[in-house]
Amino acid sequence: MTALIVLASVVLLIIVAVQIGKISELSSAIRGEEAAQRESDNFNAKMGLFFLVAFLVFCVGSAWYYKDYMLGYGLPHASIHGGKIHGIFNITLFFTGIVFVLTHIALFWYAYKYKAEKGRKVLFIPDDHKLEKIWTAIPALVMCGLVIFGLSAWNDAMADVSPGDDYVEIEATAYQFAWEIRYPGKDKIIGEKYFKNITPGVNDLGINFDDPASQDDFLTPDDIVLPKGKKIRVRITSKDVLHNFGAPHFSVKMDAIPGLPTYFVFTPTMTTEEYRLNLKKNPAYSIPSDPEDPTSPKKWEAFNYELACMELCGKGHFSMRRVIKIVSQEEYDKWLEDKKPFFEENVKGKLEGKGYSWYTAEVPAVEESKSATATDAN
Repeated sequence: MTALIVLASVVLLIIVAVQIGKISELSSAIRGEEAAQRESDNFNAKMGLFFLVAFLVFCVGSAWYYKDYMLGYGLPHASIHGGKIHGIFNITLFFTGIVFVLTHIALFWYAYKYKAEKGRKVLFIPDDHKLEKIWTAIPALVMCGLVIFGLSAWNDAMADVSPGDDYVEIEATAYQFAWEIRYPGKDKIIGEKYFKNITPGVNDLGINFDDPASQDDFLTPDDIVLPKGKKIRVRITSKDVLHNFGAPHFSVKMDAIPGLPTYFVFTPTMTTEEYRLNLKKNPAYSIPSDPEDPTSPKKWEAFNYELACMELCGKGHFSMRRVIKIVSQEEYDKWLEDKKPFFEENVKGKLEGKGYSWYTAEVPAVEESKSATATDAN
């Protein structure tokens, strides 16, 4: 029934549009083609000015309305390099915003001012070298400045850890539709893995348990817990399609590409609790987190950092969200104490006495495994 009503409405609109067209043609014939065209030009020119005002008011109003939910404005950035990245955003917004407003004003004002009028002659200018130099040189200079500042911010954001740095490395492996997060054990080294080692239900990541560094690694199916104030290196891979490791509050985002490991490094500057207290100062976050339940926790209380897949990877894409919990170093050390190595908990007992080999006969164990690990580390 609903489909029939929609179809009837569409047909009725088409009929109305056709009839309006016929009425317009008849009135043009009665008043004369030239007068009708002049009236149409005047109407379109005035509507252009109306649209200009409404459009600019909408742009400014919507930006102001959502300012409390934008990173760097209502939402503070929570990593060391985040401030520089959002500084570049602000500089870019400043220049592009000016151009955006001025060009739209010029576009619609000139469409109004120079609308077709009786007796007006069109002045044809084939070229103007001076004007061309100006509108080429100014954008080029501005772009050069933005690129230089942008490269500086990019180099800071993408700088890898250096020998001797105190950092925590984790491995994030994406698949449809979840993440496997692997932590190093007490040796602080993530062990080798090789895709041909994958054994569903036993070794889903293809970890090489012949590598001593792998035997104390552990996986966490719950929150991703990380310490505040320490460099975090995230090694990113994918088992199937293109995914993306996005942590917007830390201003980091990197594709997870099958067969091409990627990484990024960031340093959290606020624990989850500290970030919540920051949001508490903003009235926009003092309302219930569930609009339909006035008794629900306030928005600042319900806030969590998150890992989101920022690539459309399939119909279950939404379910790849994971909570990232930033804690103090003391809390992080205490959290680590309870973690059991994946090998001890899930693998060792299943394979004892079975003579299981992690490598197929066709794959040289040492060379190929180490080669794959070297690629993972990049």
